[in-house]
Amino acid sequence: MITVPLPDAQLMTFAEFIAWKPDNRRYELHHGTPIEMQPTGDHEEIISFLNSVLVLEVHRLQQPFMLPKQALVKLPGEDTAYLPDVLLLNRDALPQEQGYFILKTVLSVSRPNLQNRSA
Repeated sequence: MITVPLPDAQLMTFAEFIAWKPDNRRYELHHGTPIEMQPTGDHEEIISFLNSVLVLEVHRLQQPFMLPKQALVKLPGEDTAYLPDVLLLNRDALPQEQGYFILKTVLSVSRPNLQNRSA
C-alpha cells in the first residue's frame, strides 16, 4: 500500500474531511491530515482473496455479516478515520453504531467493556 499525503494539506476536522472527501478516490484521515491510499498489486490480491473467503464463510454459516469496501472507521474523540482493507460487520449491530445511519459509510469504534463479561 502506498500512502500519499496531500501537498500543502491543512489539518481538518473529521466533519470537514467528510464534506471534502472525493467519491472516486481512497482517502483516510490521519490525525487531521488527509492521506490518499494507493493499493499495490500484491496488496490488492491479498485483499481480494481474504474477502472472497470471508464472503463464502458468511454465506455458508448464514451469518448477518457484510464486508463493505468503502466504510470509514473513525476513532472516537480523534480526527482520524481509516478505510480498512478488510472489514467484517455484523448487520444486526449497525443500528447501535453512532454515525452509521447519518453518513452510511462511517462507523465509530467503541472500546469493549471487559468488566461486564462473564468468565
